Amino acid sequence: MILEIKKYPDPILRKKAREVKEIGEEERELIKNMIETMYAQRGVGLAAPQVGVLKRIVVVDIGEGPRVFINPKIVKKGEGKEISEEGCLSVPGVFLKIKRWRKIKVEALDENGKKFKVLATGLLSHCLQQEIDHLNGILILDRMSFWQKLKRKF
Repeated sequence: MILEIKKYPDPILRKKAREVKEIGEEERELIKNMIETMYAQRGVGLAAPQVGVLKRIVVVDIGEGPRVFINPKIVKKGEGKEISEEGCLSVPGVFLKIKRWRKIKVEALDENGKKFKVLATGLLSHCLQQEIDHLNGILILDRMSFWQKLKRKF
């Protein structure tokens, strides 16, 4: 089922998502629907708060098939920062140059509750950082540089 994407300035996008304590049928159904919604919107990542659910669940697909991250945490950042252009399904039509860590290590649970770690670089690194921001109520608008803020009106 394709879910409704919450759009800025919906207040749910500013709330911090809660940790998932148990992965049951409700969470599995949400994950399935999030993946379907991400593909329908031609996105590469989606966080549960973007579909109105305050749970720490993220789905991504950067061209290697869908991956699920439950309770993701960035445990290591490195190799400096780089700038890339980002868009967001919750802020349609806006593309911004955002500075993010070049390389991150993320710990999370998969949809079966198994803990795993991933060393992310490139698009996966940027995508995971943006989706984890969503879990903490942070949008790409908050990551704009000072000069971008001067040029834009929201």
